[in-house]
Amino acid sequence: MKAIFMGTPEFAVNPLKKIINSERHKIIAVVTQPDKAVGRKAILTPPPVKVAASEYGIPVYQFEKLRDGGAEILKTLGADIMITCAYGQILTQEIIDICKFGIINIHASLLPRYRGAAPIQYAVINGEKKTGITFMQTDVGLDTGDVIKRVETEIMPNETYGELAARLSDIAAENVCGVLDSIEKGTATKEKQDDKFSSYVKTIKKQDCIIDFSKNSESVSNFINGLDPQPVAFTYLNGKTVKMYGARPFEGFTEGRAGEVTVCDKRLVISCGKGAVEILEIQEEGGKRMSVAAFIVGRKVAKGDVFGLK
Repeated sequence: MKAIFMGTPEFAVNPLKKIINSERHKIIAVVTQPDKAVGRKAILTPPPVKVAASEYGIPVYQFEKLRDGGAEILKTLGADIMITCAYGQILTQEIIDICKFGIINIHASLLPRYRGAAPIQYAVINGEKKTGITFMQTDVGLDTGDVIKRVETEIMPNETYGELAARLSDIAAENVCGVLDSIEKGTATKEKQDDKFSSYVKTIKKQDCIIDFSKNSESVSNFINGLDPQPVAFTYLNGKTVKMYGARPFEGFTEGRAGEVTVCDKRLVISCGKGAVEILEIQEEGGKRMSVAAFIVGRKVAKGDVFGLK
């Protein structure tokens, strides 16, 4: 089949490349978000999907708002199907109806759980034991279309959002061509989602990323890991912002108030409302991400210090 691929972040690159390198299906165009200014120097940076498509010489379309004239352009391409994967824009019925086989969405949760913008982060934050990839037929609702295939995987202990996203991207790539084959052959089965089991997750903003050490150690650990490597959980120490990456509940005994440093040698252990959490990497305001050991050697933290005070 001739296909248009719509996606933006690194997560979508593996499925895109898998289709590009398949023998049965051809990507004739890629649609992605506009380039964005990144970093302190505001360097204009293309999305990962654009970079990947350009490597293969595939035409790339970048619409500020796809609904404003994008449908007319896509209609001229003559595609049989569209595939979306973390594209980042709402699709109208006009766009959904362009192709013979409609649009297939690759969603990083076991729908109808975790519909919406940040399913992987919330699965980790909420301490889920399993998640997966769902291939669904897109409709005008928010991830409400019929399910074609679910692929389940366990969430590993202390796995970060970044680590889980990489695994789920691989799972999506491993299965996408089989799903497209079944659609082309007419053998794909479709299952209505049961809305009574649905849940929605919103985009995570900076104000949502503040660590609450009054919660138990497992919740704090899941929260930090669920935001690693982005948008990143943070707290305060001596009036400065401190970002934290990689956490796990501390198995030893510590006693202190929530946010207090109770172990500070080559390890950094912080007391929680119940139990304690060990932090693996830190980034101080204006500095670079570094190991806890390097942070401690720099004497930026000491036993008895309290995180969370601005």
